[in-house]
Amino acid sequence: MSETDKYYVERCLDGHPDDFRFVVRRYQAVLLAHLAGKMGDKDRAEEATQETLVRAYFNMAKLRKPDSLFSWLLGIADRVAKEHQRKEQLRRQKEIVRAFSEESGGTELSQDYALETAIAELPEAYRQVILLRYYGQHTCNDIAERLSMPLGTVTKTLSRAYAMLRQSLNQQAQTEFHEVEK
Repeated sequence: MSETDKYYVERCLDGHPDDFRFVVRRYQAVLLAHLAGKMGDKDRAEEATQETLVRAYFNMAKLRKPDSLFSWLLGIADRVAKEHQRKEQLRRQKEIVRAFSEESGGTELSQDYALETAIAELPEAYRQVILLRYYGQHTCNDIAERLSMPLGTVTKTLSRAYAMLRQSLNQQAQTEFHEVEK
């Protein structure tokens, strides 16, 4: 089995990219089953399987051991699944932020995508307090009562959330600055 994998990997690297179709035929169903189990949705798993195979094709030269192709493919598949799950989680969190803002009658969400993204990436406890404070326009006392927390815990959580947001926004700004310089 691994000799065949090695053969087709070497063929692809030697200028026969069409031979990658044998790798696809051999592992597509197995990767689909693996990803469907991880992702819980066949359509998303099919998309992730295709992305895994495309990444594998374009990164074939990085494969150190051609006879370990299957484990390499599984590693790529796991990373793709995590990326898809993270994107889905961020999408759901943004929907929650928008729904909460509309429900509470609070201020509109910031048009600043970077801020929305930074808020969505906060751990749940911090995000919840930020949403209640700024989008729900609740006082710290109201939040403490609503969440059954001591007032000091609420203020400390807000303080830490601010620090995390500042750090995230600074990192995003630095990344954008470096991209503009290139």
